[in-house]
Amino acid sequence: MTGILTPDATSPQTFTDAAAAVEQLIQLYGQATKFLTDHFQKAMDDRPPATRIRAFYPEIRFTTTSYAQVDSRLSFGHVSSPGTYAATITRPELFENYLIQQIGLLIENHGQPVTVGMSNTPIPVHFAVASDASITIPQDGAADFTLRDIFDVPDLSTTNDDIVNGTFKPVDGVGPLAPFTAQRVDYSLARLAHYTATDPDHFQCHVLFTNYQFYVTEFEEYARVMLRDPDSGYTSFVSTGNVEIMNGDDPLPASVKTPQMPTYHLKRADGSGITLVNIGVGPSNAKTATDHIAVLRPHAWLMVGHCAGLRNTQQLGDFVLAHAYLREDHVLDDDLPIWVPIPALAEIQIALEDAVEQVTQLEGYELKRIMRTGTVATIDNRNWELRDQSGPVQRLSQSRAVALDMESATIAANGYRFRVPYGTLLCVSDKPLHGELKLPGMASDFYKTQVARHLMIGIRAMEQLRDMPLERLHSRKLRSFDETAFL
Repeated sequence: MTGILTPDATSPQTFTDAAAAVEQLIQLYGQATKFLTDHFQKAMDDRPPATRIRAFYPEIRFTTTSYAQVDSRLSFGHVSSPGTYAATITRPELFENYLIQQIGLLIENHGQPVTVGMSNTPIPVHFAVASDASITIPQDGAADFTLRDIFDVPDLSTTNDDIVNGTFKPVDGVGPLAPFTAQRVDYSLARLAHYTATDPDHFQCHVLFTNYQFYVTEFEEYARVMLRDPDSGYTSFVSTGNVEIMNGDDPLPASVKTPQMPTYHLKRADGSGITLVNIGVGPSNAKTATDHIAVLRPHAWLMVGHCAGLRNTQQLGDFVLAHAYLREDHVLDDDLPIWVPIPALAEIQIALEDAVEQVTQLEGYELKRIMRTGTVATIDNRNWELRDQSGPVQRLSQSRAVALDMESATIAANGYRFRVPYGTLLCVSDKPLHGELKLPGMASDFYKTQVARHLMIGIRAMEQLRDMPLERLHSRKLRSFDETAFL
């Protein structure tokens, strides 16, 4: 094999118009992926080329020589110090609105242009052909040639969370402009399609997580009501398998295969609708879902699931609004040390409490009858109550925990880590410390009466957050000393 075959080189261009910069990103990315797709198809149909085939991600680069005097209330849209910053970009059409907004703020706040050109990061062929359903990458050994000898494959050196984890080491003095590299984004987009059985294009800016299928039924019913209302602002409902309906009376065929995390999308034209993800049970699933959804840069995610009530004064069906988290899930300990506090976000807390008041028609002191604020403990052992209770119960009491589940602290911690506003409103479904275990008959009656109200509270909270300016919602509490300019 001799040499490397790449697309024709294009010179970097500078832009003071964000939309024009994004249009150039779209053009460069399209040229690169078409180049790889065409050569891959030719290699599979004929014979492998005698040269290596390579194309590169497009890149945004920005340089400033002065400290920007920006509104100190803003948590994004500017860099913290003079220097050069860059970000590799993938799927610019998918992220078009986000990119225009973020680039526009950067240009506005610093009065400097951005430069768009090709990076030196190769596009793995797996990601380049992902949007073409007619092309599949063969498993190692299935083709007549060794894939990695001809094409680039995913590289873990650029597929990581170093930027968001605060461990990124700048190369040649160039700092990060965005929280994720292009390869990291591509990796998650592929995983999302696999785990949720819906394309990333359908995901909305507001994400609800639940741990029970009962919520899905209620969500579909609510979606149908909204689609029947021409003034609702919602345009379609997407179920697993990318089945999309625009009319509330249209049928939804049963999914041939249920994915690991069934996901449903009540869409609005501008992407400000609501996505519901049934993550199932356990912190591992919670981490997996949020690891990948984070690259879509949602404006908020909330956990609306069931929990064990830990106080004798609680009743089945009561709500718990988390204002602190006891992390005993352990899945994020290596990425976010246990000593890092996970603060409650005022904007989210207010939206959730307002939503509870709206749905229950209770307020003030009366609301305390059915809702407690307090610490939610998240553990990784579903059958914790079968162990010697003296140790766990003592820790729960010392932490002042009022509820226990297996997902909430993980979702909140990953929201903190990824700078995605987060919150938790749980519903008490059992009280194991007080002899009220979750048994089939009791659970059935409970679910029938409580799920619809609980889900509606989550939806109302999201609708309130949707109307909030982004600069208020994306709190400075989620930003570290030296942050990326992009959300």
